[in-house]
Amino acid sequence: MELREVIGNRRSLRYLDPEHPVEIEKIQRMLEAARIASHFGNNNAAQALVIHRETATEEQWDSLPSPIGGFQMKMAPVVILWYVNMDAMDEAGDRLRELVQCGALGYGPTKHEELEETLVPLFNSIGEFLKLPGMVDMDLGQAVAQSTLMAFEQGLGTCCQGSGDWSKVEKAFGFPDSFRIVVGQTVGYPLENSDGGGQRPRLAFAKLFQLNSLDNSFPRSQAVMDELTADKLFQSQAPSAEREGEVEAIREKYNLPGSGMI
Repeated sequence: MELREVIGNRRSLRYLDPEHPVEIEKIQRMLEAARIASHFGNNNAAQALVIHRETATEEQWDSLPSPIGGFQMKMAPVVILWYVNMDAMDEAGDRLRELVQCGALGYGPTKHEELEETLVPLFNSIGEFLKLPGMVDMDLGQAVAQSTLMAFEQGLGTCCQGSGDWSKVEKAFGFPDSFRIVVGQTVGYPLENSDGGGQRPRLAFAKLFQLNSLDNSFPRSQAVMDELTADKLFQSQAPSAEREGEVEAIREKYNLPGSGMI
């Protein structure tokens, strides 16, 4: 499957089969894709804890939050807790030296001197600021995105879940104060059609993207849209004709809440 088609088919799939275990090798491939995602300053602060239903303790599994759509957490064979390891910022100097050593950063005969005299002191001076939500969360988002594409390439479905209070989870797994959970990602084999009922609503392209000025919408080429449509990046607009029946059948089989929202 081409990358564009994988992206086009990547929808948040909320209905995962609790009776179909996920091979640990497929989870590894997701993590391998996340590991090589971009990290500013090569900081490697974006990390993950995999909770595997078949091997986790009951206490660990029961600690998972139940936000809106909480049934997703309870049904998923695997939940990945993506977190920021803020201690990584304390090693910024070492990571920058690695970038210079491998030729990814700096140039000229004085690049090592400039690194030690300018860049390393700068990163050290703003280290506490860099631990705050911002660039490190963007890095984690890129890691999750790459792992998600790998999941769909392998026939899996995923959906990201947030929580207003991760303290119960942090206690169950012994998270230190320097680890900040950002999102939980459910992973499993889809119970629903892989297109998730079609393309979900999005704001108009012109409202989202600009060129050179906030008042100037980015030009949208019909030729490009036709090309991407042919490559299956775009899907038919949701909902599909079969969607209501599909979701209702899943709800009845697994005795899910009647509203479908809790």
